[in-house]
Amino acid sequence: MRITVFGATGGTGLELLRQGLDLAHEVTAVVRDAARLPAELRDRLDVVEADVMDPEAIAPAVRGRDAVLSAMGARDSGPTTVHSASTAAILAAMDGAGCRRLLLVSAGGLEADAGDGPFTRYVLKPFLIQRLFRHSYADLARAEGLLRASGADWTIVRPARLTDAGRTNRYRTARDLAVRGGLSTTRADLADCMLALMGDRASIRHVISVAS
Repeated sequence: MRITVFGATGGTGLELLRQGLDLAHEVTAVVRDAARLPAELRDRLDVVEADVMDPEAIAPAVRGRDAVLSAMGARDSGPTTVHSASTAAILAAMDGAGCRRLLLVSAGGLEADAGDGPFTRYVLKPFLIQRLFRHSYADLARAEGLLRASGADWTIVRPARLTDAGRTNRYRTARDLAVRGGLSTTRADLADCMLALMGDRASIRHVISVAS
């Protein structure tokens, strides 16, 4: 498949690049500064230097792609529009380019639901996690809302607390529910899950939770 990755220099983005290349996908990385990509990856990728917030600038990077994966993230804990502004720009670029498939990294803590155990649902998420990450989560909620209102073939992927522990090959997923007892997700597992979901039509217009 021909895929484009936004947020390509972050932890999850780099995993998407590496694993995507290992699976023989044609991978395009959209970055502000190509020098931030590891040297061993740069020669294997199509690299587009562009401002992700500019739909016209990123349109060439999504034109003709089978799937677009966004692993954009805020760099601090204060108020942010990184998630929503980048999602709006990516959707606009995709619409103009006739590209439909978009997978977005969100966060498992964003909602407490019946998939959670009682402590997580009624205490941990509402009184700790959602307060601690309130600014990022507010912006992620806006980004998810933009997807839901769009005509794209979207999938929202919600990992638990992200770690760099490596690939486990035993992660669990749930559709439109949290993963019971899912306290963490490795970035490698998240990337593996997203790449597998690209061609999964049953995941379109659904939230997929993933935990290692």
